[in-house]
Amino acid sequence: MDLRQLNYFVAVYENGSISAAARACNVAQPSLSKALQQLEDELGVALFSRQSRGVIATEDGERLYGHAGRMLSQMQSLRSSFRQSVKRVQFRLGLIRALGVERMSQLLREFSAGVEGLELHLVEPEDDSDARIITPKMLKAGEQFLPIWTDHFLVALPAGHPLALKQYLQLEDFDRLALIKRTPCDAWSQFYPELIRNGIQPDIRADIHTIEYALGLVSAGVGAALVPDFEVLRERQDVVLRPLENMTLQRTIGLAYPRSKSGQPALEWLRNLCQQRSHELP
Repeated sequence: MDLRQLNYFVAVYENGSISAAARACNVAQPSLSKALQQLEDELGVALFSRQSRGVIATEDGERLYGHAGRMLSQMQSLRSSFRQSVKRVQFRLGLIRALGVERMSQLLREFSAGVEGLELHLVEPEDDSDARIITPKMLKAGEQFLPIWTDHFLVALPAGHPLALKQYLQLEDFDRLALIKRTPCDAWSQFYPELIRNGIQPDIRADIHTIEYALGLVSAGVGAALVPDFEVLRERQDVVLRPLENMTLQRTIGLAYPRSKSGQPALEWLRNLCQQRSHELP
């Protein structure tokens, strides 16, 4: 395993496409594909599931992405330690899962470009950090919260599923329906108790953590799943997205930061970027 392979892997993960990653890395697609295959062979796992349009990370791919980000960040820090011209700015940002690769990549690119000498470390939301992108339920005492996005959830069905013929789904459609549970998930926390209150018992086929893996199971025909209404998901041909009738499932994503850190330049820049996005909320 080398840094070149990890860089290519991260590029594929963040772009959702091998061809797009090759363009971003300015490398021939066959060379990138070969390096990615070598990495999968060395680890003995499949890192991506190939789809008709692009790729999605497997659960092993999700695990590697966290490690790869830290390793590449540490290597960048090592290189930077020998450069004295720019003062390094350490910033630890906690992230929950399933934030949407495209919008988060854009936000982090703007953040990195706007703070000279920034060394950004992405950590788990429970770890010590300078700021976190989380849901309001995860707020700690002494933290400020700035809403960034509001996500609405839809039901993802396998292509060709009988329920895909309906424009809207009702609660009774979920009785004995093969369903993939994803936790933690705000939508699931709202939705499942409502099913139980109405005497509806779905057939839980899996309990997983990532949206990408849930979509892989939906695509494979294992069952349906609740997913955020990301534009990139609407472009997929292997799953069908349908809303619930008379029920809105949503979550708010925002920037949380300790009041004691207000005024720090890097945090203020990130806060301003998030503030711009919050103005786009409906």
